[in-house]
Amino acid sequence: MPSLHEVCGQSPTIVLDAASARVQVGMVQADGTGQWQCSTDESGVAIFKCLDRLGVPPDQVAAWIFCEGPGSILGVRTVAMALRTWGVLRRSPVYGYGSLALVAHALGRRDVSVIADARRDTWHHFTLEGGLRRVATDQLAGEMVIPENFRHWSTPPPHLTQVPYRLADLLPQVSHADLLRETDAPDAFLHEEPSYLTWKPQIHRAPVR
Repeated sequence: MPSLHEVCGQSPTIVLDAASARVQVGMVQADGTGQWQCSTDESGVAIFKCLDRLGVPPDQVAAWIFCEGPGSILGVRTVAMALRTWGVLRRSPVYGYGSLALVAHALGRRDVSVIADARRDTWHHFTLEGGLRRVATDQLAGEMVIPENFRHWSTPPPHLTQVPYRLADLLPQVSHADLLRETDAPDAFLHEEPSYLTWKPQIHRAPVR
């Protein structure tokens, strides 16, 4: 897996992150520093507004880096859809990274779990030693943090601490970490592929008396 330092040799490199309620778009250098635009607008508006403020047309971007989650599924998939569309204009490489892995590497503490809501009383759970998995609320233990502006629906565990999720501060701390993966099909992270039941059509009949 490449690092930010390796990927950002191509210029301009654009980072798109809509995993939280605060959309962040940046033109980033190899050391993780760069120019940033942020917005709390709906992701379908925010990413285009922020990119426009940076003054970088999509067909001039040399490489894209995006957050594939966990986080807002709508936000991540909106970014993924935009990347697939822009890929028609110019075939630039696309790299994904995990939001919780980013925070964990920036913290640099193996005794801390970074979590985010996974719905249905379960949580995305990342540690530097165990990686990413899904955990039920009653199985959460130890010191835990959640990135700021990440929405949650399940009742959070007690003593959960919120930590900043500002890419302008986080990326310079992890510029040499192996956090990125190249993808030809940008999409939101899933623990497993969805399964579907086959629907068998039936003619409606009146009940037999």
